[in-house]
Amino acid sequence: MNNVMDNLIVKNVLVTGATGYIGGRLVPKLLSAGYTVRVFVRDPQRLQGRSWLDAVEVVTGDALHPESLVSAMQGIDAAYYLIHSMSSTNNFHERDVAAARSFGDAASQAGVSHILYLGGLGDPDSQLSQHLRSRQETGEALREAGVPVTEFRAAVIVGSGSLSFEMVRYLTERVPVMVCPRWVFTRIQPVAIADVLSYLVAGLSTPECIGQVIDIGGKDILTYRDMMLGYAKVRGLRRYMIAVPVLTPHLSAYWVHWVTPIPANIARPLIEGLRNEVIVRTDNAQRLFPEIDPIDYQTAVQRALAVVETGALETIWSDALASSQGDITPVCLTQEQGLIIERRETLVSASPHSVFKTFTGLGGKRGWLMLNSAWHLRAAIDRLVGGVGMRRGRRHPDEIRVGDAIDFWRVEAVIPERLLRLRAEMKVPGEAWLQFESNYLDNNHTRLVQTAYFHPKGLFGLAYWYMLYPIHVIIFAGMVKKLAEKSEARSSNSNLAKAI
Repeated sequence: MNNVMDNLIVKNVLVTGATGYIGGRLVPKLLSAGYTVRVFVRDPQRLQGRSWLDAVEVVTGDALHPESLVSAMQGIDAAYYLIHSMSSTNNFHERDVAAARSFGDAASQAGVSHILYLGGLGDPDSQLSQHLRSRQETGEALREAGVPVTEFRAAVIVGSGSLSFEMVRYLTERVPVMVCPRWVFTRIQPVAIADVLSYLVAGLSTPECIGQVIDIGGKDILTYRDMMLGYAKVRGLRRYMIAVPVLTPHLSAYWVHWVTPIPANIARPLIEGLRNEVIVRTDNAQRLFPEIDPIDYQTAVQRALAVVETGALETIWSDALASSQGDITPVCLTQEQGLIIERRETLVSASPHSVFKTFTGLGGKRGWLMLNSAWHLRAAIDRLVGGVGMRRGRRHPDEIRVGDAIDFWRVEAVIPERLLRLRAEMKVPGEAWLQFESNYLDNNHTRLVQTAYFHPKGLFGLAYWYMLYPIHVIIFAGMVKKLAEKSEARSSNSNLAKAI
């Protein structure tokens, strides 16, 4: 071990799970720290849209297929194991352990000097749930081949988009009076995603952590009830909780299934794990990484919500759709990181420039292409309740810049020839955005993407969205169609003018 520590010079790093929540955020941190990064994924298409894609080497493979792992690890100094199954199926534990053994064996064969793994907190001497036991046995399987492993163990990770935090978010936002099973009173030590990433990156340059199991957590020890009430306080919501002894993990999972976007088969192992107290039991994180000062829960919640509330939505805007005609999905309604997202796409026989000029010309005297009377009615209602209405128009009929007012929208982002994002300044029970993208296919074909984002505040915000959804379907479907038609007409006129 001392020999490994004395000669530890890490330059080339392999990251598994790069399409996942932790891995996708870890990669840019490693690049910023100066490491050369290779990512190992089963489906490279799922990396499309990542801002860091061109800065990494992508290798395709599967941890359950050892032959693909050995070649992926050639020339690698340290490797992150961030592969994890979350399911209530009977074989998820066996798959996790088998994949970890394959990974450890391949790392040993390739001469990798260090494996870093993010597992789950929990006292190994207690009766851990199958899910938590599996997380810890995965760490043991990684160590079997003899490559030194640093195993970080965390409980609930607080960050917009993390599974546990999203469950807190949706339950709190949507249920004013909650019937609570016993697991909401179990003690937990949540940790902010920023702190988790700091530990994972620091592990590469801290030889003393090699071979250790390190408990990591935030400043506060809370219950799940405390977490939900703390979230409600940050959001300005009033919530009430009634404790009952009868809700089993099975029933609780179905409750979560219907109230949140989390499926029952994913929620059940998570809930079963909540019967275990998951708090930091050692001080080695503080001793090994004194420069990392974990933040408290309330600050972590505020930072997580700021991702949405400030419009910094880049982390959720990538998807697996390729830029080809066959992969274009006409409409998709989904929920991510507390946002309701309605995305519409169409292939336009026009240049990206023509598409961009068309959607950046919306508003003011030109209107919004579809059911302008409905837009004006909504604006009139907004004025009645003290909002801005549509009297502001727009500064210039064609030019646009960040900060411009366009009717009851504010221009929040402009990327020339590519993107326009508008933030609603009308009075709504939440926050709303409307975004347009012109994605280049070739000089005469563009993928037009129109996305409406809504971050509802509480149950009323959710009801507001679905109450207006039928009219939104008509307006937004018609708008994307009209934008395509006007873009094609603009492009044809431009080509005709050039020919003349």
